[in-house]
Amino acid sequence: MMRQQIEIMDTTLRDGEQTNGVSFVPHEKLIVARMLLQDLNVNRIEVASARVSDGEREAVTLICRWAESVEMLDRVEVLGFVDGHQSVDWICSCGCRNINLLCKGSERHCRYQLNKTPQEHIDDIRECIEYANKKGIGVNVYLEDWSNGMKDSPEYVHYMVDSLKGLGIRRMMLPDTLGVLNPALTSAYMNQMLEWFPAVHFDFHAHNDYDLAISNVFAAASAGCAGIHTSVNGLGERAGNAPLSSVQAILKDQLHIETSICEEKLGEVSQLIASYSGIAVPANKPIVGENVFTQVAGVHADGDNKHNLYQNDLVPERFGRKREYALGKNSGKANILKNLEELGLELTAEQTRRVTDRIIELGDKKQIVTQEDLPYIVSDVLKHSAPDDKVKLLSYMVSTAFGLKPMASVKLEVNGEVYEESAMGDGMYDAFVRSVRHIYRDKLHRPFPWLTNYVVSIPPGGRTDALVQTSISWCYDGKNYRTRALDADQTEAAIKATIKMLNLIE
Repeated sequence: MMRQQIEIMDTTLRDGEQTNGVSFVPHEKLIVARMLLQDLNVNRIEVASARVSDGEREAVTLICRWAESVEMLDRVEVLGFVDGHQSVDWICSCGCRNINLLCKGSERHCRYQLNKTPQEHIDDIRECIEYANKKGIGVNVYLEDWSNGMKDSPEYVHYMVDSLKGLGIRRMMLPDTLGVLNPALTSAYMNQMLEWFPAVHFDFHAHNDYDLAISNVFAAASAGCAGIHTSVNGLGERAGNAPLSSVQAILKDQLHIETSICEEKLGEVSQLIASYSGIAVPANKPIVGENVFTQVAGVHADGDNKHNLYQNDLVPERFGRKREYALGKNSGKANILKNLEELGLELTAEQTRRVTDRIIELGDKKQIVTQEDLPYIVSDVLKHSAPDDKVKLLSYMVSTAFGLKPMASVKLEVNGEVYEESAMGDGMYDAFVRSVRHIYRDKLHRPFPWLTNYVVSIPPGGRTDALVQTSISWCYDGKNYRTRALDADQTEAAIKATIKMLNLIE
């Protein structure tokens, strides 16, 4: 029977860190843990594997110290191994109170990896659990390779759970370790587990090798499992785990199952993990991708104006996002009107037609047109002079040398007044931004916009003189801005985009 509520255990900081090339430093793990538990409100987080490194020990200690101070320590878990007392002692030394004990969920793994009989393995597990109980450590059990265990040796799985169920284990966690399940098998196996052991709390842990992780989560939740494991942005071993944002959407919208998740924080958490992991979120990734709430076809924008005909339950505001309307060769009048309306610009029907034609012409040349470009395009098409720049870059110099921090000197004209400043930074662009920030804060006594994202696009081919496109996102006074600029020099392109942004704000 399908449950009306379900637990979410997020494993970004453990299984997600097993993504090739991803490693979080201790302070990053602490920041992510705080965001997952406090802002996003997931039920539990798995933050590390025991005995991996001194860095992991430091990270787990930091997280547990903080979690205890806010009375959330019971929601922090660490993966441990059937190794006598070693994992339990390691977890205790970090201040953690929960172990997720990695046991074998298939007979092949038990016999060929451990070289043990099922009974020998169970005896070892019992020893670990009894010691954990003495130390006051809560125990959950992973049945590693459970999916293949159900396929090849279901009697082994039954024997394992039946032998362990009376030992005070809080949760039995059922991983599709190699990502081999499909929704039909997931449903059948989960139903069988619940039929055998109706009183046991089962979690389901999906892997995405066949791109079926979300479908298998749907099947497991439909069958009645009590918990789902996720990771932010789907990070994880090989093809990754079930993405937290997608899991939340299908549970709520498709299955009408309640979770504790604060949806409006999903986009913010996704960006943070993308920044720390170095793995960008694909633009078309559901819920958190840059383009998923952007209408491109003009007919869609027209339909949105007519009773929201092209919108579903995935309303962007649910996830701290907003709907946008792309400008390009597929743009129709409705897209243009939506963007003009947001900018507060009013045009006649003939003027709108001419602006639309110009945007389509630019789109045919593969030029990216943003909402911020629109006032300039309008001015150009209507034969007006370009908008007067209230912020003008009169001159700048950036320099760098081996062993020294980069330095920038900037002369800026703002509303007719000239200002000069210098600053050092961690890079040439950082030094430039610090100089301009000094002008705004120290001389104009005004806040400077907050940089939220910085993306550089370089065309393939290896040409060192190729144009670089820099796209920068900013937040100022509660409004988001995105400016782009092109130049053969990356720093110059970024500086152009920055001046463009300052003029938009002025």
